[in-house]
Amino acid sequence: MHYGFVSWIKGLVVSLADLLFPRYCFVCGSRLAASEGELCGWCVMSRPFAPVYADYRDNDMAKLFMGVMPIERAQAMMRYDPQSNLAHVIYELKYYNKPEVGVTMGRLCAKLLMPTGFFDGIDLVVPVPLAKERQRARGYNQSEMIAEGISQATGIEMSVGNVVRLHFSKTQTMLNEWERRENVEGNFKVVDAAGLEGNHVLLVDDIMTTGATLKACGGEMGKSVGKLRISVLTIGRSSD
Repeated sequence: MHYGFVSWIKGLVVSLADLLFPRYCFVCGSRLAASEGELCGWCVMSRPFAPVYADYRDNDMAKLFMGVMPIERAQAMMRYDPQSNLAHVIYELKYYNKPEVGVTMGRLCAKLLMPTGFFDGIDLVVPVPLAKERQRARGYNQSEMIAEGISQATGIEMSVGNVVRLHFSKTQTMLNEWERRENVEGNFKVVDAAGLEGNHVLLVDDIMTTGATLKACGGEMGKSVGKLRISVLTIGRSSD
């Protein structure tokens, strides 16, 4: 009798909380039921996140970084379609002051990847840094928010400040592959090599197109740190 009453009270509290503080699916925006998590049932079934590569060690993304950095593995959590609902969410993360979206994406992606062994042996989660002026204007680094979610889900320490971005020249969005490479070349600097030495680092970014930013950042880390292994994880892989 007592147990049933307590269960009834708990259910009432949950129902009242759902009524007073409704939650919404972070992908499609529909209202969530009390029993649903960050995604509604429809979006869960549509699998907005589905790892792009079956083999995270031998794929075209990992091969892109070979000879540039001491790459171990690479994975993207979706093929980036700029017309999709999830792409709209990433746009909101970057330009509409919604840092919590990045944390949610990082957490969901980590939970999906953990059973595959992708995080095995990784010591630090390192987000690709933003230039100071860019981060001041935005208020946060979107890649850091994603890395925070990954850290929360996996328990792997997030490390910020070992590597910095020296300046922001222009957005990569409208640049071709050659222009992207020139835009970020020499733009990263390792300021705490000792904090990275001997570690297996997961380098995290939001969207990868040509890989120029990740190559510039990971390449500088590889040159500046004597003993280092790097894996790469992005939310999206774009072919544009």
